[in-house]
Amino acid sequence: MISIKVTVMAVTLVILCVLSTNTQAASFPCCRRHMFGKLRFSEIKGFSVQNDFEHCSISAIIFHTKNGKKCFNPALEWVMDYVRQIEYMAQKVHQNARN
Repeated sequence: MISIKVTVMAVTLVILCVLSTNTQAASFPCCRRHMFGKLRFSEIKGFSVQNDFEHCSISAIIFHTKNGKKCFNPALEWVMDYVRQIEYMAQKVHQNARN
């Protein structure tokens, strides 16, 4: 017969494994595929960059919109044009704040 001590230890180990797996997944939310189509620039509130490394299988530009995050291929010219426009706007805000 299995003792209560061994059962509790086994259950605790399983719970720790599940929690560590979920924590790792939550720490590295990755785009799994690129979206098709084109966003209107006015929908975009910001962006972030996802590089392909051990936790994420693709590189992506993640546009943040009021309806959530949308992942696009950084190889698309319009995607990088939007990134440059956002960076330019941010630079202007920074320069105006310094004056």
